[in-house]
Amino acid sequence: MKLRMIFKFGVTVIVVVAVIIYFLIETKNESRKPHNNIDLDKLAKDEYRGDVINNKPHEVVQNDHIHDTVQNLNKKHAETVDKKLEILSKNENNKDANYIVPKEKEVKINDNIIQEGSNYKPKKTNEFRIKPVFSSTDQMKAGGIHLSVVACGDRFEETVIVLKSAVLLTSSHLQFHIFCEKDIQFKFKDQLEFWPEKYRSKIDYYIYDITFPPGENTEEWKTLFKPCASQRMFIPDLLTEVDSLLYVDTDVLFLSPIEEIYSFFSKFNATQLAALAPEHEDRATGWYNRFARHPYYGLLGVNSGVMLMNLTRIRQSNWLHDLIEYYKQYKMQITWGDQDLINIYFHYHPQELFIYPCEWNYRPDHCMYMSVCKGIDIHGVYLLHGSRRVMHNEKQPAFKAVYKAFLDHKFSSTIEYGLLVHLKRLLKDTMATNCGKLSSIFTKQLEKYCENIERKLNN
Repeated sequence: MKLRMIFKFGVTVIVVVAVIIYFLIETKNESRKPHNNIDLDKLAKDEYRGDVINNKPHEVVQNDHIHDTVQNLNKKHAETVDKKLEILSKNENNKDANYIVPKEKEVKINDNIIQEGSNYKPKKTNEFRIKPVFSSTDQMKAGGIHLSVVACGDRFEETVIVLKSAVLLTSSHLQFHIFCEKDIQFKFKDQLEFWPEKYRSKIDYYIYDITFPPGENTEEWKTLFKPCASQRMFIPDLLTEVDSLLYVDTDVLFLSPIEEIYSFFSKFNATQLAALAPEHEDRATGWYNRFARHPYYGLLGVNSGVMLMNLTRIRQSNWLHDLIEYYKQYKMQITWGDQDLINIYFHYHPQELFIYPCEWNYRPDHCMYMSVCKGIDIHGVYLLHGSRRVMHNEKQPAFKAVYKAFLDHKFSSTIEYGLLVHLKRLLKDTMATNCGKLSSIFTKQLEKYCENIERKLNN
């Protein structure tokens, strides 16, 4: 009898303990979940983007659980960044290239370990070359500078201004490769044909349909981030007759001759196939080192809005195959679409990327809180990138002023008196903003251009 009572008591104790343990585990798990169904990716993105109002970062409220979750997500990347910083600080050969990961004796391409400098050539990807819908010539000319843009939605006007800024300052023959939706293809053709002969004679244009790889979900790729932005990743296998080109987003303006950024191709080493600028200059405000849940390039990632592409080398690499595979693997963790995929690619292939400094891809992040792009003090801005629609809204008046100056400029006017003087007048009204206080950086390269023209005329 006593044994039976002891047995029942023991069973009861075990059941009670099990219930208590289960309750504690469930309570702990519940406490780790974000409250009110808050989207952590959106929360992190909003903090990074700042939602700038009056040049002050928008306040983001985080409860303790969300804060802890974000910190845990980025702990791994923070440790990686610290290790890279330690390596770079000891490497005397990287004093002028702080964002380039030191080369290793062995390079990993997919699952193969090869010696750096070997003649390894991976399989070429499946080419799906397309023909232009409209073009100014039946036969693509050899030589010249190739410039590519991708325009969808309401990006027609600003894309025309990008092309206008390029042709105004160049002395070379330009070949425009324009990927766009069908409803604006004829508008591009009509606009370019309407340019005065002085500038029309400087260009050839090719207008293409938006095209993605056979067998892929076109709509999914098209809406990956900004409309059609992912098209840039497939350009190498579409333009098989082109050796190299410069790709720019539609919100980029040339403040210097395109020949200057094109000259970076001559600085590529034997393994480099593309060039980009860093996403950030400051760890405290960097997106990738604080929020990314996927691999990224170097210390702070790279921005894909201004991209030199050696298409011949890219076609000989595993570029397209790997990007598609990375998308399948990380599609639930990427926030910035194709730019994240490009960062993932160069994380695994750092030897293939050349880095140029921030003045070649100057964005609001470089000045809206404090000036963090050091090169502009000497050179000014070469290419201006009005990301987050600042060319059209009131968040960064200095960027909008530059866009308006190019928009208002008439081809019949001179650069010095028609564009530069008007720009300086517009920038005077932006002096109350942090970017506006640096107004001379937006005119320095244009002033240099005008001086060079005057010098040539005098000689």
